[in-house]
Amino acid sequence: MRINYNVSAMLANNTLTNSNNALSKSIERLSSGLKINNAKDNPAGLAMGKRMNAQIVGTGVAKQNSNDGISVIETADGAMNEVHDMLHRMTELATKAATGTLTEEDREIIEKEIDQLKEEIQRIADSTQFNGQNLLDGNFDYKAYTDNNDIKVSSYGSDVQSGDYTIAGLQWSVINAETGSFEANLTITGPKPSTNPVQDLNVSMMDNYITATGADGFKMVFAIDEKLVFDDDGNAKAGSAADFNVSCTGIGPMRLQVGSNEGQVIPVEVPAISLGNLGIARLDVTSQEKAHDAIDRLKGATAFLSSVRGKLGAYQNRLESTTENLGVVEENMTAAYSRIMDVDMAEEMTNYSTYNVIVQAGTSVLAQANERPSQVLQLLQ
Repeated sequence: MRINYNVSAMLANNTLTNSNNALSKSIERLSSGLKINNAKDNPAGLAMGKRMNAQIVGTGVAKQNSNDGISVIETADGAMNEVHDMLHRMTELATKAATGTLTEEDREIIEKEIDQLKEEIQRIADSTQFNGQNLLDGNFDYKAYTDNNDIKVSSYGSDVQSGDYTIAGLQWSVINAETGSFEANLTITGPKPSTNPVQDLNVSMMDNYITATGADGFKMVFAIDEKLVFDDDGNAKAGSAADFNVSCTGIGPMRLQVGSNEGQVIPVEVPAISLGNLGIARLDVTSQEKAHDAIDRLKGATAFLSSVRGKLGAYQNRLESTTENLGVVEENMTAAYSRIMDVDMAEEMTNYSTYNVIVQAGTSVLAQANERPSQVLQLLQ
């Protein structure tokens, strides 16, 4: 029997220390509700869980972004609904002005109301905002630039490939000077380095706007400086332009971040709802012939606006589906994250009870082991 080194007590103490550490870890898990509280608990699980948690947080924000995008579209569509109503009213007025029972004075009165409606349409286009950003002034339309100061690209479609194009042979002739109707021609080649012209190109012109449409949804609208198209008295005149280049950037639409990863975006294109794009900038009903032309222009304006609203409606439906999908993704990823990080309370409570009993038993055994050397005193009596 030895008294300098109480091996039994050392064994009991080591076991008690291990049991106490296990009990402390069990208490930590029960109090935090987490299975992984420190990196040493499960290094791989912690890395996976934190990466997954970052995606969950990003997905929640992406869902909010999608809802904000829906709000943007609803705001724009609400404004365009009012423009639609005004176009309908202008159509009524133009139809009224086109009848032969009215005098020139009657048409002048009708013209005044139409002018007021045109001003209100332009005001709505210039002032409709969401979060301080204009929605209907072309701020979120595709951007393109030319090297001719007198000719600008008013808009181009999403099916137009980004790059540099060459516009050649642009010329226009007057069909009816009073109504401002034209006939135009041009060719478009590109994008560079391709030298192939755009196939099946159809060119039309109204006022100082030339629209070129081709195969596979190609569409490009040019705005010519009015001084080249109309004289000082406002009468239409023929003209032409030297060849020029157009750079289609492919940027401009509102890019909505609808995912937690880079590149998960939905571009929302909102064309300018200007009088020029609607084709009613020079709307006039002061004569019967002009009133008939106004009816045709308003028909085109209504069709254009309906097309824009239809596209925005498609965007909204897509965003609503995106929001629902993000909700499902967030739910499933949260469940997966919980399986990695959260503790099973019932199982851990069982472990806690076990460790608690072992610690109590170990404490009792250690006390008894510490008493064993005192038995040597009996040999000294």
